[in-house]
Amino acid sequence: MNNHRIYKTSFASVYPLYVAKAEKKGRTKPEVDEIIRWLTGYSQDELQVQLDSETNFETFFAQAPQLNPSRALIKGVVCGVRVEDIQEPTMQEIRYLDKLIDELARGKAMAKILRD
Repeated sequence: MNNHRIYKTSFASVYPLYVAKAEKKGRTKPEVDEIIRWLTGYSQDELQVQLDSETNFETFFAQAPQLNPSRALIKGVVCGVRVEDIQEPTMQEIRYLDKLIDELARGKAMAKILRD
């Protein structure tokens, strides 16, 4: 098992950073939540439970109700690494989310972010 520090970091501690990044560029918290729900299959209530319980990233993705099959369409570079080339599944899920939040902050339309 890979022991990246991010795996044990609580999702709730990074979530406000996602929201701040989006809001700084004129986007909204509901849009961030929509992206997370699209990627993971959590309902808004289930997402809130994960945030309240301070679930770590590893558990957050392991317990995701339904990872979106369209996430394989997410391509591009995050932190200098192509997300489609990441071999470790949990790290790839984390980077998919990072890439989607980046796209939101760059002003991309929600339909394109969600690969509709």
